[in-house]
Amino acid sequence: MKVLSNNTVSTAFLSLIFFSIGCNNYHRNNTHPEITDDNIRKGEKLAAIYCQGCHNLPDPSTLDSKHWEKDVLPYMGPRLGIFTHGFEVYPSSRYDKNLNKDFYPSKPLLSSAEWQYLMDYFIATSPDSLPGQQRKVTIQSGLSLFKPLMPGFKYDQPATCLIQVDTSNNKHSILLGDASRKKLFRFNSSLDLEDSVLMNGPIVGLDFSHDSIIACDIGVLNPNNGKFGKGLVIHDGWNQKMKVDSVPLFDSLARPVQLTAADLNKDGLTDYLVCEFGHLSGSLSWLENMGNGKFQHHVIRTVPGAIKAYIQDYNHDGLPDLWVLFAQGDEGIFLFTNLGHGKFSEQKVLRFPPIYGSSYFELDDFNHDGYPDILYTCGDNADYSQVLKPYHGVYIFLNDGQNHFTQKYFFPINGCYKAIARDFDGDGDLDIAAISFFADYARQPEEGFVYLENKGNFEFQPFSLSEGKSGRWLTMDAADLDGDGKIDIVLGNFSIGPSFIKSATNWKLGPPFLFLKNMGK
Repeated sequence: MKVLSNNTVSTAFLSLIFFSIGCNNYHRNNTHPEITDDNIRKGEKLAAIYCQGCHNLPDPSTLDSKHWEKDVLPYMGPRLGIFTHGFEVYPSSRYDKNLNKDFYPSKPLLSSAEWQYLMDYFIATSPDSLPGQQRKVTIQSGLSLFKPLMPGFKYDQPATCLIQVDTSNNKHSILLGDASRKKLFRFNSSLDLEDSVLMNGPIVGLDFSHDSIIACDIGVLNPNNGKFGKGLVIHDGWNQKMKVDSVPLFDSLARPVQLTAADLNKDGLTDYLVCEFGHLSGSLSWLENMGNGKFQHHVIRTVPGAIKAYIQDYNHDGLPDLWVLFAQGDEGIFLFTNLGHGKFSEQKVLRFPPIYGSSYFELDDFNHDGYPDILYTCGDNADYSQVLKPYHGVYIFLNDGQNHFTQKYFFPINGCYKAIARDFDGDGDLDIAAISFFADYARQPEEGFVYLENKGNFEFQPFSLSEGKSGRWLTMDAADLDGDGKIDIVLGNFSIGPSFIKSATNWKLGPPFLFLKNMGK
C-alpha cells in the first residue's frame, strides 16, 4: 500500500489478492453468472463518474459481493436520487425534518438501467468473501509492563463514552462519561469515586485548557441529523464538587465529538474548533468569540465525519493550522492552513476508501526527524458493511518533510478504534497502545486491547492481557495518573454497543473502566 502522487491511498494490495479489473474478461465471483461483461464495463464507467463525486472511488475488492448488493448500494442509491429499484425500496432520510430539503437530488441522476449496470459492476467483480488477516507476528498473552486495576465502584451495563485523565492540576484524576446515565464521574488516582454530576446528554470530550472544564455534549449519541450538541462549562462549586453552568457556552451543534480551545483568528479571545461529526450532514467549524459570552459559528468544511483534530502551527507563521480526520464518506486526513482573519485553505494529506471506517489519528515523530508522522486507525464497523475486514488496524505514515506521507507500517486488528503512541517503557522510542470496539471476539478476543512494543526499525512485538477481555473498549487515554513519572493507560468500557460478532464475555458485568498502571522502571 502506498500514497500516490495525488495523495490517494491505493488499495492495490487487495486488488492483487482478488483480481485485476480493466481487461476484456473480468474476474467474476459466483453470485450472479448471468451478468455480462458488457454490463460490467458500462457499470465501471458509471462508477468512475458518479461514485467519485463525494468520496474516493471504491475498489470492489474492498467488500464482498453480498454486502455490496444488500447493504452498501441500496444505501447509496438515494444519494443519486434513486429511492426504489425494481420491487425494492431503499432506506433514506428524505423525510427527516432535520435534514436540508435539497440533500437528495430532486430527480434520479441515472436511469434504472444505468443504476443496474453500476450495481452489476460491484456485485459481479467483488469477491465472494474477504480474506483473513495477514498478521505476521502473533499477539502474545501476558504484559508485565502494566498492572491491571479495576475501580471498586461498579454498575451494570456501563456505557463509557468518555475516559480522560486530567493532569491539569496537582490532583490528577480520571473523568468518565456514561452515555446511558448521562453522568460525568470523577475518580481519584487511587481509583476511588470522588464526585459525579448529572449532564444534559452524553459527554464525549473535555477541554482542560482553562480554569473551568469545557465539556462536549454530543446531544444524541446514536446517528441523527439534529443539532442538539452543546459546549458546557463545568467548574468546582463551593464544596469542590463539580457544577455545570445552567446556560451552555454555545449550542445547536450537529453531534459534536471534539471541542478544542484556541485563538484561531489571533484577536486575543478564546475561540473553539468543533468537530461536528453529524450523520448525513455535519461540518468542521469554529466558534468565534465575539466577547460578552457570544460566539459566531463559521464553517470550514461542510461535510459530515470530522472526528479528530489537532491545532498546530506547522508552517511557523504564527497562525494556528488544523490537521483533521474525516471518518464519514470522504474519509481522509486534511490539513487546513490558516490564512488569517478566520480563513483556511484545504489540502488533502491522505485519502482513504469510504469503506475503511476511519476512527482515529495522532501526529507523532516516529523516526525522530523533526517532522510529524501520522498514526492512523480504521475499524468502525457499525454501518452498512458489517463484516470482518483485513485492512482494519494500525497504520504509520511517514512524513517526507513536505507533508507528503507514505505508509511504513501496518498491524491488522479487526475493528480497531484508537491507538496512542507513547514511550511507555522508557527506552527512547514510541510504543503503541491500541483498542478495538469491533474485534473478532469469538476467535481473537485478545484484539480488544493490544500493546505494540517498539523493537526498532518499525518492528513491533504485540502483547495483550487477560484482563483486557473484561470490557468492550470504546475509548482510551494515556497519562501519568499516579504521578510516578510513567505513562499509564485507562480503557473505557461501552458494554451495550452494537455487535455482529458474538462473544462469550459478558461486558455488561465488567468495570466501567480498566486502569493499566505502568510498572516499568
